[in-house]
Amino acid sequence: MKKPTIKGNSIHIPSSQEYLSDVDSFLEGILRGYGVMEETIADIAISVTEIVNNSIIHGNRSDLDKEVTVSIERKDGAIEIVIGDEGNGFDPTAVQNPVDEDNLMREVGRGIFIVRSLMDSVKFDFLPGKGTRVTLSKKIS
Repeated sequence: MKKPTIKGNSIHIPSSQEYLSDVDSFLEGILRGYGVMEETIADIAISVTEIVNNSIIHGNRSDLDKEVTVSIERKDGAIEIVIGDEGNGFDPTAVQNPVDEDNLMREVGRGIFIVRSLMDSVKFDFLPGKGTRVTLSKKIS
């Protein structure tokens, strides 16, 4: 079975939730090395976990032959994290609003809403035949 691999400021994991803790440890180690405040680290870690989880389940359909990649970079007073999968993408405008009354009791569907509330920007790119790439940004200064 494949294992997580780290190359510079990127981690590649097989599409299994078993490796979420590897991503979290990798991410928090780099953010602490950058001197990021613990509260900001928590916001970023929650957001990345949500997107990686979506990439594993919805993007790669938990196919262990497909990978999720997380890259982190500090630039222009912000942290930028790019999460990529090998799935077929989705329409973010089709995601139902979790605070609509009809959706309040649903047990799923809040991940993107939470990420948008914790990060300064969230951008989705869909690459035909090459998966989805989500770019998260959070100011640190």
